[in-house]
Amino acid sequence: MTTGTDYYELLEVTHSATADEIKKSYRRLAMKYHPDLHPGDKDAELHFKEINEAYEVLKDSQKRAAYDRYGHQAFTGGMNGTGGNPFGGFEFNFGAGGFSDVFSDIFSEFMGGGRRQSNPNAPERGSDLRYNLEISLEEAFNGVEKEIKIPSTKVCEACHGHGTADGKEADICPDCHGSGKIRRQQGGFFIVETTCPKCGGSGRIIKDKCKACKGEGYIAKEKSLKVKIPAGIEDETRMRISGEGEAGLRGGENGDLYVFINIKGHKLYSREGGNLYASVPISMTTAALGGKIEIPAIDGEKIDLDISAGTQTDQIVKVKGQGMPIMRSTKRGDLFVKLRVEMPVNLTDRQKELLQEFQEISKENSCQPEAKGFFDKIKDMFVA
Repeated sequence: MTTGTDYYELLEVTHSATADEIKKSYRRLAMKYHPDLHPGDKDAELHFKEINEAYEVLKDSQKRAAYDRYGHQAFTGGMNGTGGNPFGGFEFNFGAGGFSDVFSDIFSEFMGGGRRQSNPNAPERGSDLRYNLEISLEEAFNGVEKEIKIPSTKVCEACHGHGTADGKEADICPDCHGSGKIRRQQGGFFIVETTCPKCGGSGRIIKDKCKACKGEGYIAKEKSLKVKIPAGIEDETRMRISGEGEAGLRGGENGDLYVFINIKGHKLYSREGGNLYASVPISMTTAALGGKIEIPAIDGEKIDLDISAGTQTDQIVKVKGQGMPIMRSTKRGDLFVKLRVEMPVNLTDRQKELLQEFQEISKENSCQPEAKGFFDKIKDMFVA
């Protein structure tokens, strides 16, 4: 028992708080101060016990009324000097059936969303399947239909999915009562949930197994499916195909198939959304004099790029409407071509002679204004 700390203060609620408000605050504090999150912290462990003691009282309308009227003395012997309990057998119980039930509820929500198998005979939905499908950028551009083969299951026809030799429902496990889980209380307040060892978590005991499926309720098989990939699909897109996952049990619906699209790298283009990007080398003379170059488009056609005279390296040319299709639209993205000016290598004597002549001429009439401006700007940094 606490040493006089107000129960409402412990739970951080007002005296007029509703039962739902008290419960909500208690759960928040119980998870915050749980000993597993504070190993070796005696203060946290003590506070954890105190808030559970407070909740045991305030969650019960009769105990709460008694506490509101008499305070902590309502749960101690010796009130009015009688040495007995003035509430006629009304006792505070912090053991089994008290806090353990409350924390069990929190534990189940924390570990499994609060779901409990209330009906062991209920149909069980089949598991979802994942399939990774790799396609080319051209296939993503045009759209494509692919045939895939996936490992799957089907309901065993011999036992109707029950796994039993007679095709009827298997007996409910007597240890876990069909839940597939066993809960044990440890340390007075900690609840441990484990898979039932008797039924292996299935919740049922099959005495005579079906020979066709060996008690599984389903049979493994490989099936082929045709998957339509829409034009413009993006990398890492997830496509859901309803009902093509694993078979359900006891009449449950099938799971779904999720196809994850992976687009292979392209030797020319990279992609960002609906736009395409390419890096293309051009000769020094083409960059200086201007001209045309030809590159293949993603749709197999050819694109003529006009190169302006005086083009610099990393200059970008935009080709409108030559990108990828935009899904659920009639529009296409754009193509951005980065031009890389390539310097000549392995020059012949004649080529060197011409370039040297060009260099001499350029001293009198500079054709490289950016370089001239740069060196004019920093000439005062040179040591005389």
